[in-house]
Amino acid sequence: MNQNTVNLIEQYYAAFNNADMETFLNLLTDDVIHDINQGKRETGKDAFKQFMACMNYNYKEQLVDMVIMSTPDGSRAAAEFVVLGKYLKSDEGLPEAKGQEYKLPAGAFFEIRDNKVARITNYYNLQDWIAQVNK
Repeated sequence: MNQNTVNLIEQYYAAFNNADMETFLNLLTDDVIHDINQGKRETGKDAFKQFMACMNYNYKEQLVDMVIMSTPDGSRAAAEFVVLGKYLKSDEGLPEAKGQEYKLPAGAFFEIRDNKVARITNYYNLQDWIAQVNK
């Protein structure tokens, strides 16, 4: 494991959990690649910023039970965690939001360049999330 990379991912998720979008975005390369769960690939910090604005408008989430791993050279990392969330506003193409709470296992894969996140690929089970918010 590479401690610098682990520390970077810890900072990334601490900023997320603290809703500190300035710090969160500063940990990304300008040309960051974002592979959206079961969706499209977006490139660039501006696209990621817009994605996060939508997420923060529609959802309130905290990530817990974090486990972070990295390659010895620090160029790749992975994180496994649990998302504790609340569905605040209806998101396009998804069930109606009524303040439903959810608990969802998730993971992410990272590419690191110049001690910043250059790619993030997120994964969670969308069908599990839909089943939870439809209860």
